Amino acid sequence: MTLFTTGTGSVTLRVMKSRNLGNTGLSVSAVGLGGVPLSVPKTRPDEATAIKVIHHAIDQGVTFIDTADSYGLGENDMGHNERLFHRALSQLPVDVRDQLVVATKAGFARPGGAWVPNGRPEYLRRQCEASLRNLGVERLDLLQHHRPDPGVPITESIGAFARLRDEGKIRFVGVSEYSVAQLDEAQGVTEIASTQNQYSLAHRQPEQDGTLAATQSRGLAFIPWSPLGGIGATPGRELARRHPVVASLAEGLGVSPQQLAVAWLLSKGPQVLVIVGASRAASIEDSARAAELELDAAHVARIDEASRK
Repeated sequence: MTLFTTGTGSVTLRVMKSRNLGNTGLSVSAVGLGGVPLSVPKTRPDEATAIKVIHHAIDQGVTFIDTADSYGLGENDMGHNERLFHRALSQLPVDVRDQLVVATKAGFARPGGAWVPNGRPEYLRRQCEASLRNLGVERLDLLQHHRPDPGVPITESIGAFARLRDEGKIRFVGVSEYSVAQLDEAQGVTEIASTQNQYSLAHRQPEQDGTLAATQSRGLAFIPWSPLGGIGATPGRELARRHPVVASLAEGLGVSPQQLAVAWLLSKGPQVLVIVGASRAASIEDSARAAELELDAAHVARIDEASRK
């Protein structure tokens, strides 16, 4: 453990179990921190509280951070989350910052607060440049295509990412909400490191559409978004209500339903990295403990069966 001091106090850096970030050669924490709750809700925490949450996540051993240029209240708030992470991470010692991998995304516009895919190459380039400024870096660790744009061919959008990588502005390219067929198209253009699709106890589609299996067979990272099913500020209570079997198993194992849900996702393959959003320090601390929870086959099978009903 390493002690470091920030503007919000002293923090002890713990070590969490790590996993490979796909075929990148990078190793990151099995559980990462997602930035949505810190920027997107109208009830988002104030900046000081948000920075404390980020520092506490790192205290728990989190080395993988997921953000996006579009995480904010709308088009006039683009980049809010990236700038927030930049301010929080800039308070850390260099040797701690160097252990972190920050993934961001481009491909959504936010007119009037809506979420509108925009995969035009010139837009993606502009947003990449904005992300570099927002995060205060010269190269993005991982830039993910946030969503396919029905009006722009995959090859054109991913081609823009490939050119940005060739220019040294992106280290690795990822995608989000791609089908297997779309992933095939993207990989025909350039090397893809990861895919980020919705996956949780409440949303099992990646098991059915082949994306989960494809990432494992191809050596890509699979990053579930909304891993707790979008259940808001009281995940443990809501998980227990929706999934009584999960609540019962969690009680028997002496863990929270939230920890069990995250551990279940991690059991789905070594390529899975779980990004958990948090607006409170206690929430990310609870989720981080899931990295140490190893479920046996009987527990996984029981959760599988119960969550399909």
